[in-house]
Amino acid sequence: MDTQNTPDLNLDPALSGKLNATQIRTNFVEMAEPLTANQAHIEADRCYFCYDAPCTIACPTDINIPEFIRRIKTGNTSGSAEKILEQNIMGAMCSRVCPTEELCEQACVRNDHEEMPVKIGLLQRFATEKAVNENIQYFKRGQETGKRIAVIGAGPAGLSCAHGLAREGHQVTILEKRPKAGGLNEYGIAAYKALNEIAQKEVAYILEIGGIEIQHGVTLGEDITLAKLEEEFDAVFIGVGLGDVNALRVENESATGVSDAVRYIEALRQSEDPSLLPVAEHVVVIGGGMTAVDIAVQSRKLGAEKVSLVYRREQSQMGASEHEQEYAQINGVTILDSLSPQSLLLDEGAVTGVRFQHTQTEADGKLSMLDAYTDIPADIVFKAIGQKLLTNDLSGASEEIEMQYGKIKVDADRRTSVSKLWAGGDCVAGGNDLTVSAVQDGKVAAQSINAFLKQSH
Repeated sequence: MDTQNTPDLNLDPALSGKLNATQIRTNFVEMAEPLTANQAHIEADRCYFCYDAPCTIACPTDINIPEFIRRIKTGNTSGSAEKILEQNIMGAMCSRVCPTEELCEQACVRNDHEEMPVKIGLLQRFATEKAVNENIQYFKRGQETGKRIAVIGAGPAGLSCAHGLAREGHQVTILEKRPKAGGLNEYGIAAYKALNEIAQKEVAYILEIGGIEIQHGVTLGEDITLAKLEEEFDAVFIGVGLGDVNALRVENESATGVSDAVRYIEALRQSEDPSLLPVAEHVVVIGGGMTAVDIAVQSRKLGAEKVSLVYRREQSQMGASEHEQEYAQINGVTILDSLSPQSLLLDEGAVTGVRFQHTQTEADGKLSMLDAYTDIPADIVFKAIGQKLLTNDLSGASEEIEMQYGKIKVDADRRTSVSKLWAGGDCVAGGNDLTVSAVQDGKVAAQSINAFLKQSH
């Protein structure tokens, strides 16, 4: 990527050069150091190997956590990886980006005021990264069935679905609009969470099973329609993610200096020289989720002097986990809550700050606007207030797809209202927009599609 040419970011290129490439590489170290073999064995020994383990119940992909930890304890790292990957084929990336502190580790029986939970995420990373880095394969492609499935989107949901179907012997064609597979794992995760090309290594690992073809540069609604795919394939899985971002809904939102956090993170992840990316002295991030934290922390690591993450409700209601919030604060990000953006402050068409109105969260959860305002200086303002589905892409199906809350409605098997269409990941209603949940959606859909194809044989 030519990072000097960043018109889509809507930022002044003259703002680049806060730090040189060497300084940035030093700043972008691992969010958490991986465990050594000795550390992993010691940590595994802390597990009680509970019957009906609450950590497994809390895992969206149903990984048998005590069993994979037991195998690490006995020195069977390869067997541990197999136990993880049989339930979550993207276990390597999930070990880095999954909010384990709110899921499996939160449920760990050691997690009380006197003890720390078992470091399940780091143990999962210890086992799976060896398998991915050394291409240790545990699953084989099933006998060819002659059935063909189209998967739209090469993100976690699509890749998980494709791998599950390939294991059953079906032929899968993934249609992906971007030049690389991986979805948010490749384009939308903070750079310090996915170093050493782990996202692409995991993609290559998944494709190694065979029977999966990825066609890049194919956009749903432009190059192909759902109706056409329904005609040409025996089943279709939709894993398009969320292609658009929510607006601030304030005047002059297109002013120079107001940018989309998701797009900037993508530019950073694909940049060969991050020192060329625009970085301001004063950055304001509007939002309270993981993306808001990611862009705030990365702005600091790129050399921003002051970064304010501003959320309209109380800090305890932020979508980002407490662990992520603490990490942001450790890295010099100031978190301000109960402030809602009202207007942008401009000078000759460029942003110079944001005016916020104070808010109050009532007992019933409603937000009240107070008669008080605060101005925060900013050379760059990042929008990180959520994404939405581009529903126009879905209008080309043979029948109208039933929607719910602006997303695709699916049943427990991830089937849509249209007989040959399944969906999963961030584009479906009722999800929590986590990589691990998208992987589970793809896995469940693959099982359902396989059963459907057998019945229609």
